[in-house]
Amino acid sequence: MKKEKKPAELILFFDGKCPLCTKEIALLKRYDKNAKIQFEDINSRSFETKFPFIDLQEARNVLHGQLLDGTVITGMDVTFMAWDLVKHHRWLKLLNLPLVRPLTDWVYQIFARHRSKIANFLTKK
Repeated sequence: MKKEKKPAELILFFDGKCPLCTKEIALLKRYDKNAKIQFEDINSRSFETKFPFIDLQEARNVLHGQLLDGTVITGMDVTFMAWDLVKHHRWLKLLNLPLVRPLTDWVYQIFARHRSKIANFLTKK
């Protein structure tokens, strides 16, 4: 009898052209021993056909994810859930505390807006 594959608990839409994003995705994939996350590069040719409900331009600006029930989540909620699913970086929960979360979201927005510049700066050889 063939064991049925369980659907991923999170579809994580990432920018495969972003060096920082791909490094984080590589880590998540390494830790995702139970295939709880389905990784989808927003730059793939079939992306808009497979996921027409995701605004591609918005997905380039802010990290997106989709839950099992179809709910779309964005930004730090995706990051928090992904790392929680793979049982790593538990310290991130501190960034989700009520008094800290507004600052977390603000820093994320700055990072997301300037991630290509940040990536270029950090990956210079």
